[in-house]
Amino acid sequence: MTSTAPLAPRLPSPLQEVRDDRFDRHGVRLLLKRDDLIHPELIGNKWRKLVPNIEAADGRPLVTFGGAYSNHLRATAAAGRLLGFPTVGVVRGQELADRPLNPSLARCAADGMRLHFVDRAAYRRKTEPRTLAGMLRAAGAPDAYVVPEGGSNAAAVRGCGALGEELRGRAGVVAIACGTGGTLAGLAAGLGAGQRVVGVPVLRGGFLEGDIRRLQEEAFGGPRGHWSLDERFHFGGYARVPAELEAFAQDFERRHGMPVERLYVAKLLYALAALAGEGAFPRGTAVAAVLTA
Repeated sequence: MTSTAPLAPRLPSPLQEVRDDRFDRHGVRLLLKRDDLIHPELIGNKWRKLVPNIEAADGRPLVTFGGAYSNHLRATAAAGRLLGFPTVGVVRGQELADRPLNPSLARCAADGMRLHFVDRAAYRRKTEPRTLAGMLRAAGAPDAYVVPEGGSNAAAVRGCGALGEELRGRAGVVAIACGTGGTLAGLAAGLGAGQRVVGVPVLRGGFLEGDIRRLQEEAFGGPRGHWSLDERFHFGGYARVPAELEAFAQDFERRHGMPVERLYVAKLLYALAALAGEGAFPRGTAVAAVLTA
């Protein structure tokens, strides 16, 4: 089994309280679970989801999937470079093959990831066994270990259970931005009695609840923990950062002297400020926001 010890993660990740009048005036304590500080290149939920899969791959080439700006592809490529195993990224969009690489994909390539571009229709069918086998052959990795888009599978979900365990008894509500739902599925399972999770999807579509239930079924044999989703704060979809959200993120950075990642973290913090203003949290509630990027 491949050892991930050389990566030297910072675990458990820090939990820090910040004072913010948008929460203080409603009697809500805001805590930041700094998973963004776990590792400089495998930050946040990427560490927690990738490590169980890297260990299971045991040195075999690792193939995974993502769009042109996928944080998951970047983290996988970085892990391959740091630990010395081959990586292949199947990228959505055949049209990108003839264009200069954007900074995200260029970083993947610099870290040694072999990029394989596929058309969007085929990409949507990537979980079908026949389509997947064809993609792996075309990518020159027919016997690779496959990690799904976003890194969310049963191994990853179980790995994210440790996040919940680190937060047991620390906050009544734990909140997290959701892409594929794997981190929430494991987080909810690891929390203690009386704690609940609020998930903030960053993509449109309303599909995530079913995906999370399926992931918990695959990982644990059934539902775990108390969780809910608030679908109102995707701001139009993934990678959409309208002026209102940008202004909020800049303001939070000025108030607290820390960077705010735009695609996930800004939407999460905006949602929590709005929910506090709506009275969604009883006075005296401690809310822990998991910073995954």
